Amino acid sequence: MTSLTTTLLSHETAIRFGVFMGLFFAIALWEVLAPWRRTALSRWRRWPNNLGIAALNAAVVRITLPVTAISTAAIVEQHGWGMMTTLELPVWLAVITSILLLDFVIYFQHRLFHAVPSLWRLHRMHHADLEFDVTTGARFHPIEILISMVIKLASVTVLGAPALAVLIFEVLLNATSMFNHGNIVLPPKAEGVLRWWVVTPEIHRIHHSIAHAETNSNFGFNLPWWDRLFATYRAEPAAGRGGVAIGIPMFREPGELRLDRMLLQPFRYDLP
Repeated sequence: MTSLTTTLLSHETAIRFGVFMGLFFAIALWEVLAPWRRTALSRWRRWPNNLGIAALNAAVVRITLPVTAISTAAIVEQHGWGMMTTLELPVWLAVITSILLLDFVIYFQHRLFHAVPSLWRLHRMHHADLEFDVTTGARFHPIEILISMVIKLASVTVLGAPALAVLIFEVLLNATSMFNHGNIVLPPKAEGVLRWWVVTPEIHRIHHSIAHAETNSNFGFNLPWWDRLFATYRAEPAAGRGGVAIGIPMFREPGELRLDRMLLQPFRYDLP
């Protein structure tokens, strides 16, 4: 690894935390100044639970898994394992290729969590939020997070993704998840350009629609190209950009936003 890569990896936690905090507060402020729509439920009711489950997930991953995606990449890189090493690509090309392929894995994984009933029971907790804002991007069930981490670790190992590529990807994924879940409005011209290069809130909001056909579209988190390539892209919601109803048909009561209720949602077999 180059000295720059070594320096970046040695400050991994600070970089990721700094980007998270900076973007979180920037998007939260944006939501106040230029919201997509006024929320019916207060932040004080939702945010402690959404952020609480994010903190719980971080603790569960740290306790359960002995390695992170980035430390796995460093081990793989040290031993010369994986596809990138076999192909002997230049470092810059290996980094770009790895980021693209990891993003494709996340897209495919997302589709899998919608298609397999047992996985959907875990993932539907993310969709059961009754509002759509920056904290929704952190609202995932701990079991889903663990499964996702195992998939990510396996992908990093098979690809032989450089540690620098994994660090960049992790920062991008976290940043774009906060951005595209933001309750924010982009100027129309900016929206028209950006949606070709990154998943915007307008695109991802359709994925959180209560309409089943719209929920099963726009699976991308970072890059929008996979949806276009695999015919899962939907440019506009049927109800118009301002008329999207957020959530899923079940778990419509505000009491379901409580942390304990969210954790139990996958095991509620009394519901479809």
